[in-house]
Amino acid sequence: MRAVSKPACRVFRQDDTYDGKQGLTYASGISAETAGAKGVCMHVLTMQPGDRAKAHFHENHETAIYMISGVTEMWYGEELEQHLVVKEGEMLYIPAGVPHLPMNTSDAPATAVLARTDPNEQESVSLRPDLDALFEQRGMR
Repeated sequence: MRAVSKPACRVFRQDDTYDGKQGLTYASGISAETAGAKGVCMHVLTMQPGDRAKAHFHENHETAIYMISGVTEMWYGEELEQHLVVKEGEMLYIPAGVPHLPMNTSDAPATAVLARTDPNEQESVSLRPDLDALFEQRGMR
């Protein structure tokens, strides 16, 4: 007879990092890979000045972000035609399937807590290199 382990409460520190498909380095947090999570993924991201993600979307899950410190900008929409700014103390919601590209255009680091409804860290990240090219054609970095 095989022993079945019960789910357990665990504390996680931001000691380990991983490089995401989006081109950013994330502090490992709670996910299917680290905690056996079944419905949530949460980690911390610090973007240095000038950092930007590759254009991407998350196929079947929503994202919620809380900006701990700093300011970032995000372009989003089918052609990254929409723009918003997220400041310290604000929250951002990204619906499933919406292409987006976050960037730190400020001169200071920006740190946020990210939570997604997919417990896997990277499985449903879909890159959009066509939107990266469009973004760069518009004179953005």
